[in-house]
Amino acid sequence: MTRVLLAAMLALSLTGCGFVAKSKLNPFNWFTKSEPRESIVLTAEKAETRDLAAEVIDMQVLPYSAGALIRATGRMPTQGWWNAELVARPLDENGVLVYDFRVFAPVTDTPVGTPQSREVTVAVSISPQKLDGVREIVVQGATNARSSRR
Repeated sequence: MTRVLLAAMLALSLTGCGFVAKSKLNPFNWFTKSEPRESIVLTAEKAETRDLAAEVIDMQVLPYSAGALIRATGRMPTQGWWNAELVARPLDENGVLVYDFRVFAPVTDTPVGTPQSREVTVAVSISPQKLDGVREIVVQGATNARSSRR
């Protein structure tokens, strides 16, 4: 009797695996690959002294056990940009979470260098609770923005 019950429970639990793999419960299905998007202009809540990154060239939403990691790479006009951060704006009514890619300009004149030497990468962690109402994540720079949708 216990073998039959064990076999039935095993079969029942395995049938749910296909459902979970394609559902929103699977963290690998949370967001799509980023794509270019027009910038979203919102008024700033406080005075921000850092500039927006010149161009956002890559953006990824990476799921992990404590939520998701948003990683973005920006290309600056010259070398030497520092203290970069993704600054969150309030979640709008459509479920769009917007981050400004903010970074301080170099203090002295710096060379232009190669495109790779002007890249700055930043990341921010988001809890599962904050992700609840989010349908799209946008990272915007001065000239463009990238987004990832659920």
